[in-house]
Amino acid sequence: MTLLVLDTIAIKRATTPELVFTAVRDALIAHAHGRTTVPSPLHLQFPDADGDCHVKAGWVTDAPDFTVKIATGFYRNPAAGLPSNHGLVCVVSARTGQIRAILDDQGLLTAWRTAAAGALATHTMARPDAATLAVFGTGEQARLQVDWLAKLRPIDKVLVHGRSQDKTRSLCEEFNALGLHSRPAVADEAATADMVITTTPATTPVLQAGDVRAGAHVTGIGTDMPHKNELPPALFARAALIATDDHQQCLDHGDFGHAIRAGATTDTSDAPVGILLERTIERPDSAITVADLTGVGALDAALASAILRKLAL
Repeated sequence: MTLLVLDTIAIKRATTPELVFTAVRDALIAHAHGRTTVPSPLHLQFPDADGDCHVKAGWVTDAPDFTVKIATGFYRNPAAGLPSNHGLVCVVSARTGQIRAILDDQGLLTAWRTAAAGALATHTMARPDAATLAVFGTGEQARLQVDWLAKLRPIDKVLVHGRSQDKTRSLCEEFNALGLHSRPAVADEAATADMVITTTPATTPVLQAGDVRAGAHVTGIGTDMPHKNELPPALFARAALIATDDHQQCLDHGDFGHAIRAGATTDTSDAPVGILLERTIERPDSAITVADLTGVGALDAALASAILRKLAL
């Protein structure tokens, strides 16, 4: 039997934002209720190349397939004209163990499900009237987080903070072309937005907790390995509501875990993002909320299966 390999052209043809949002939302809810199997991720680091690799697996209970995914991030690649992220998803039958397909997505599905998870968490946890957004980072995920959140709610202004002035200006131009009023901002100004999303591979916090205003929401998505750290522990101490996509993963290698080890919060202070997606959140206008997302393998499984169903494979 010839192994089915789907390239990015086929994947893009079969995928819509609605499909991704639905698959990710349903998988986060299933995960929150214990209806998934998600082993601990495997991590590899390549310091000399400023790169890392994640191997994640996941299965949603009763789904016909499970997946094993390889995702890489090599952060010097753009200087050589290469994308920072790459990878593939292997879809395996949960009934026979046979490999059904290889999705040679070049990291696309990881990028989409991360964008959808971040947008869903931010939209759900932010104040209904929150309209100013700041993004820390200038890479693909920074662009996607803003673009996908704009599919869920109006955004009046986008502040972009990045290490490179050229990349920051370029990203602002992209957002302005999409009709999103955008401009560069220094870190302390960006941290004052109604909604803040961090999308960096930083190893030290990218913002100061005291700069975050009362009533703001912050989503961190870049801390997905133990040595990374985007959000300061003091921010968790200020938060009235903390959400994690996977409690144990966030304890082990998320910003939530850094905050616990610093004594800023406790290991029982978080709620699953999936539970929050099921109901309307009652939050005081002055409350600070924080979401720590480390990436859950069940989301990859749900999205890959949804794409195969769309293609009737």
